[in-house]
Amino acid sequence: MKYIATLFWGFCLGQVVNYIGGSLTGGSFSFTTATVIGLLSGVLVILLSNAVPKPSQDGHQS
Repeated sequence: MKYIATLFWGFCLGQVVNYIGGSLTGGSFSFTTATVIGLLSGVLVILLSNAVPKPSQDGHQS
């Protein structure tokens, strides 16, 4: 479920960033580009969170 939530928020934030960025630079809004960038960012966050070792309960990394 946490992966779905991450992808959902990646999609939403990708849309917002693309819309605001396009408005500030005078460009146009592209739904497809925003969706691809948002979802790829979400996948990157998921991969990075799985790659970082988590500390054990006693404070040492395993």
